[in-house]
Amino acid sequence: MRASLLQIDVNEGESVESRRVRVASLVREQAGSAELVVLPELWTTGAFAYEEFGSEAEPLEGPTYEAMAKAASDAGVWLHAGSIPERDPEGPLYNTSLVFSPSGDLVAAYRKIHRFGFDKGEAVLMGAGAELVTARLPETTIGVATCYDLRFPELFRGLVDAGAETLVVPAGWPERRRAHWTLLAQARAVENQAFVLACGTAGTHAGVPQAGHSIVVDPWGEVLAQAGPGEQVLTVEFDPGKVAVTRDQFPALKDRMLGLAPPRR
Repeated sequence: MRASLLQIDVNEGESVESRRVRVASLVREQAGSAELVVLPELWTTGAFAYEEFGSEAEPLEGPTYEAMAKAASDAGVWLHAGSIPERDPEGPLYNTSLVFSPSGDLVAAYRKIHRFGFDKGEAVLMGAGAELVTARLPETTIGVATCYDLRFPELFRGLVDAGAETLVVPAGWPERRRAHWTLLAQARAVENQAFVLACGTAGTHAGVPQAGHSIVVDPWGEVLAQAGPGEQVLTVEFDPGKVAVTRDQFPALKDRMLGLAPPRR
């Protein structure tokens, strides 16, 4: 299976509409090069542009939804369209990820559970999601998580128990904690014996330099590919069947004693 992670530079001088058009074009360019395309977190606004969340929030089936559904259909790819600031007409804002099929149908929507910011920013401006989300592709089942979620291993355990084999993590991760980004991506892969596809943003959001360095890690923790700091497309080929082989050869998940573990053999 081939995946392309689009490490978008969220240029502060670019309008949301212009960026939406540009990103849709980048998705279409992946036709024939990848079966799965992944975008970063909050690429329409920038993950640290808190003051823009309210003004740029849109309904689930808003302009970004429509543009990405069409781009997925035009390219004939599975598209994890990163996340958008979603405005629920009956509730708060949410940081919501969208996954589309090659026919442009929405197959999954995930509201980010762990909100970053402690007592400011996303943590106070957005509501928390409450449901784990997976999506079945022909080659693999993906588990959906977003940025700060990467620090909470119990979420990923839940995704694995729900059948996830490939963990997809869009992010707007800051450069000053880039070492954590790589470390945590590898840890989530090793402990869950799963592939991790983690797609970050480039550039600077509201004065916060972004880490970039999108990364693909295999179930043994080996880094298959990693981007640099700037905008680029990271394309990698991987074998989803390696998950079952790894879990069979080294059945650590069967030895779990706590939480959501299956009965001990």
